[in-house]
Amino acid sequence: MLKVNDLMTTELFTLSESDNLKMARSLMDLQRIRHIPIVNADREFIGLVTHRDILRATISQLADIDPATQGEIDSGIPVGEIMRTDIKTITENTSLKEAATLLLDHKYGCFPVVNEKNGLIGILTEADFLKLTISLMEALEQNDD
Repeated sequence: MLKVNDLMTTELFTLSESDNLKMARSLMDLQRIRHIPIVNADREFIGLVTHRDILRATISQLADIDPATQGEIDSGIPVGEIMRTDIKTITENTSLKEAATLLLDHKYGCFPVVNEKNGLIGILTEADFLKLTISLMEALEQNDD
C-alpha cells in the first residue's frame, strides 16, 4: 500500500510567523508554490499561508495602489497575522488513499506532514496527486502498446 511518504515533497520552503507578507509573496512567485508552512524555531509546524490568504490580505487592485506601495504595506504585515492555524496535518505513514479522500472530501489544497513531535517533515499537495495520476496514465498507455 502506498503511503504519504512515497509521494510527499520533502524539500520545503518555510517561513516563521515573524516573516512578512512581502517575503511570502516573493517566495510563492519565485518557487511557483501556493502553500507555505509556517514553523517555529524548533521547526514545529504552527500554521500555513496559502496563495488565497495572501490575495485576501492584499489591497484590491481596484484601489489603484502601485506595486511599490503594495510592497511597503506587505513588508509591515507579519505572516503570523494571516496564517491559518486550524490546519489538518497527516503523518508520513498515512495511506495515500486516505490522504486523497480527505483532500477531496474537505476541499483541502495540501496537508503538512508532521512527525510525532509535530515537526514538519514534508507536504502533500494536490499537484503531487496530479503528478502521480500522470505517471499512472503513462504506465497504462505503455501497457496498451
